[in-house]
Amino acid sequence: MEPGEAKVDCLLDRGVLLINARMMRLLTSSRMLTDSKMQVTWVEHSEYDESAVHQLYRHILNSGMGFGAQRWIAALQRHYECMAILLSPTILGEDQTAINLGGKKSMLKLARRMVDSFCSGVCASTLHNWGNLVVESVSEDVRILTRKIINEPGEPDGIVLSVSTSVWLPVSQQRLFDFLRDEQSRSQWDILSNGGMLQEMVQIPKGQGHWNSVSVLRSTAVDANAGDNMLILQETWNDVSGSLVVYAPVDVQSVSVVMNGGDSTYVALLPSGFVILPDNSFSNGEPNSCHGNPAKRDCDGNDGGGSFLTVGFQILASNLPSAKLTVESVKTVHNLISCTMQRIKTAFN
Repeated sequence: MEPGEAKVDCLLDRGVLLINARMMRLLTSSRMLTDSKMQVTWVEHSEYDESAVHQLYRHILNSGMGFGAQRWIAALQRHYECMAILLSPTILGEDQTAINLGGKKSMLKLARRMVDSFCSGVCASTLHNWGNLVVESVSEDVRILTRKIINEPGEPDGIVLSVSTSVWLPVSQQRLFDFLRDEQSRSQWDILSNGGMLQEMVQIPKGQGHWNSVSVLRSTAVDANAGDNMLILQETWNDVSGSLVVYAPVDVQSVSVVMNGGDSTYVALLPSGFVILPDNSFSNGEPNSCHGNPAKRDCDGNDGGGSFLTVGFQILASNLPSAKLTVESVKTVHNLISCTMQRIKTAFN
């Protein structure tokens, strides 16, 4: 081993991407190139039960994209870019609101919890105790989970429903990501936006590019029920491994406390959002290994490519943990995700 190089070899067991998987051997090496740059090599061996994988995602795992080193390296790069941002001077929001280092850390911590909660609701991870809800009238491609919350910090008491689904779209990852994160086009897919646009009040960078950030958004629509008391916390990132757009409504007072460096532990969140995975399995004139269909041009006019889009919503069905789920509650979340997906498809013809 050369000076400045470190290697790690370990055995891990994990449940990832809705299936049981075993990471057999993990080998990483890093080498300092300069005072500010490090070379990292990541080699990984995984095994999984392909019969438990939905047909839509099998080629992603077969290609190594699901568990491959590219994904972990991308995550490592995002982490260190975020650490570098935290060491930067005080930044200003769009309304010239100064955010000091303590405020940035608190906001990023809150956003991290929001994303973790969103992923838990989509993947049914052990982070939260989700129960699967089987409803005959709901398509098998739509997954509905439920759990009761009682005195959990950062979560509202009651019964929460999480609904998610995935589809393939003939749209490039970048174009789909730009559409979903753009405040100007949000009313095209966000049913709960009441037809209004969003205005970015504050943006905290998390890496290279303005799209890797945590933002606080304010709706321009007039909602008589919410008034001006609610804002939207949103995190977005985009790299070669995929894209993410996750958001949650937060009251103004909580945002103010956190932006001033206050404790974010007790800020209640019910996140929703999107995960985009690139599909580069097409090659001109050859069948798609996932769908068995001839290659087609995507909506950008490019040969080969598309995206896998996962949509997830978490809704408070009742603020009483002892209440029973109603058919109306299940229909509401099912209609919400169905209409949202249809609006996205319509936007790209």
